[in-house]
Amino acid sequence: MRTLIIALAIVLLATLKTSASAAEIRALVATAMKTSIDELAPQFEGKTGHKLRIIYGPSGTLTKRISDGEVADFAILGAEGYQELTTQSKILAGSGVTIAVAKIGVAVPKGAAKPDISSTEAFKIALLAAKSIAYVNPASGGSSAVYLTRVFETMGIAEVLKAKTKLAAGGPNGYAGVFAANGEAEIAMQMMPELMAVSGIDIVGPLPGEFQNVTTYVASIPSNAQEMEGAQTLISFLVTPTSAQLFKMKGMYD
Repeated sequence: MRTLIIALAIVLLATLKTSASAAEIRALVATAMKTSIDELAPQFEGKTGHKLRIIYGPSGTLTKRISDGEVADFAILGAEGYQELTTQSKILAGSGVTIAVAKIGVAVPKGAAKPDISSTEAFKIALLAAKSIAYVNPASGGSSAVYLTRVFETMGIAEVLKAKTKLAAGGPNGYAGVFAANGEAEIAMQMMPELMAVSGIDIVGPLPGEFQNVTTYVASIPSNAQEMEGAQTLISFLVTPTSAQLFKMKGMYD
């Protein structure tokens, strides 16, 4: 099915022409996709004549905004949010397409010793030994933060970690990696693409075992979209091999 979608997307994009019908597409996009979409947006606009007005934020926050009735033409959300909105009939039926997945990663200040993350137990020991850690405030709705909070509680280490945890705001101006870059945290955890967006840190790699949670990102069209044709063209653009290759370069996987 995905192969067919990609083939159709290539045919569609090959026939696109800039015209008077060019639209302004209002897009709500999960922060983990920001580095990729920031690079792809000018390419899309150049090929189609459409203009993108992009709002970035944690997937949970954007899901709630759409659920509450905010008008948007296009969205990229984590699969959980996408399913929630589909159940509420807030997403146009059949419009959802998986475009990438991402893992939670760990980073340290640039040049610092890297913790052992070869196993769940090894990383648990590293977290307990660290003087400070950082991840996104789960109240922001970030998928990695919500998951990590749940894991810490299940492992019985939530209270121990709480006293030494720095909570990032989430969203494009609230990366957890900034705490590591500033020397305020020995270990920072967030989705890999979001860690890669921060300079001054070294990425150790994806988290091991039950610490890990893979988030699938789905592009779709909200049911109250005003520019559905333009949004569908954008989805077609994002499933081309060129877009997929960029997602990989930015820490996403297909």
